[in-house]
Amino acid sequence: MNNRDIATSFLQMCSRGDVREAYERYVSADFVHHNAWFPGDRESLLRAMEQSAAAEPNKSFEVKQVIDGGDRVAVLSHLKRAGADLEYAVVHIARFADGRIVELWDLGQEIPKDSPNALGMF
Repeated sequence: MNNRDIATSFLQMCSRGDVREAYERYVSADFVHHNAWFPGDRESLLRAMEQSAAAEPNKSFEVKQVIDGGDRVAVLSHLKRAGADLEYAVVHIARFADGRIVELWDLGQEIPKDSPNALGMF
């Protein structure tokens, strides 16, 4: 499995609630992340992702575009939060070493319902 497929599978598994399995399968033991809302260690983000999946089991996560830069892969996705009626454009950037995710960045932007841009976010 290549880095592009690993990044995509990891994010899809986490979004549907298979967080622990996704981490076991794809994430390095020395993984770090840059999400500003949580400590930067592996276990903190894993727990936060599990809590998010449990709190919003009906959210929708659709990968729209993947950019493969070798040891770094960027994934642009469309996230729909069913309970809150909110939608986001989300970018995850994963850095790889030895076929595992060792570092992760994530950025999101709420999609306005009345955007003047007819092309949309994707």
